[in-house]
Amino acid sequence: MAAKDLFHQAVRKGLMKEQWTITDDPFIIQLGGIDMQIDLGAEKLLTAEKAGERIAVEIKSFLGPSLISDFHVALGQFLNYRLALELQQPERILYLAIPKETYHTFFYLPFVQLAVQRYQLRILIYDAVREEIVQWIR
Repeated sequence: MAAKDLFHQAVRKGLMKEQWTITDDPFIIQLGGIDMQIDLGAEKLLTAEKAGERIAVEIKSFLGPSLISDFHVALGQFLNYRLALELQQPERILYLAIPKETYHTFFYLPFVQLAVQRYQLRILIYDAVREEIVQWIR
């Protein structure tokens, strides 16, 4: 089993504070002989009569020695996971969870913004200390 990210519990608690039900921890996808583990699967019921929203969340801390290397890994994982979800659970939306400090510094750089737009990343910004979701970028 892959190691959980340093801020895994903070993101999990933040989602629960927003009334998300954690359905999978980790969310496992098996596709074409490959086993993949996205950090969390969650759903939120809209109404008793209407189906809710379903998401998968890949959590990143961006605490490595190189932010661009961390970004390369996160982007590669995101794209592969999104492809697998499109094939197996197309209704589930994938988010990349990143710390607010990283978003307000590194993710504001022009190249990173271009990559976010080009690859249509959905981002969940979290506050690890307060264990809260700060912003959803769809």
